[in-house]
Amino acid sequence: MKDSASAVWMTEQDQRITAAFTQEQGRLRNFIRRRVADETEVEDILQDVFYELVAAYRLMKPIEQVSAWLFRVARNRIIDLFRKKRPAASTNDFLDIAEDGDPLSLEDLLPSADAGPDSAYARSVLLDELDAALEELPEEQREVFVAHELEGHSFKELAAATGVSVNTLLSRKHYAVLHLRERLRAIYDEFTKG
Repeated sequence: MKDSASAVWMTEQDQRITAAFTQEQGRLRNFIRRRVADETEVEDILQDVFYELVAAYRLMKPIEQVSAWLFRVARNRIIDLFRKKRPAASTNDFLDIAEDGDPLSLEDLLPSADAGPDSAYARSVLLDELDAALEELPEEQREVFVAHELEGHSFKELAAATGVSVNTLLSRKHYAVLHLRERLRAIYDEFTKG
């Protein structure tokens, strides 16, 4: 009796895996292809993703939303690929001043969108995370941070425009920076660990 129940269970699993593969293979390949230039690496990642799906089913790990799970695993494999390709960087490499002595802008810190699909993907992930982190800030902190860091306004200009003292603006920006550092640390670690 146990053997027949086990056989039925295995057959159902195989059917679910086959259905997921058939339904999601094309979309998943396109998702990976938009982020990875090398076709061999695209196929390797695709194979890894479906291997993990089979392994999860064999270990009886329930997957409720197979499509979302597959894309999350693909995204993680793409990040792993970026980590392997990226040379190790020390924290001293990230300074607030560019080589020409000018302060670095956000654009200077992000990967170039023109440097290929790997960089474009990393850039989009980082910008999405930054947007989400900025949305979490209290409005007053967000406004000061955006105005000073992204739009380039001085604290004197902001104080004149808002009627809020420079010290208060500095304090708001300080708290915004602390939050953003903490919030974005995980994504930074994800891209730099390897």
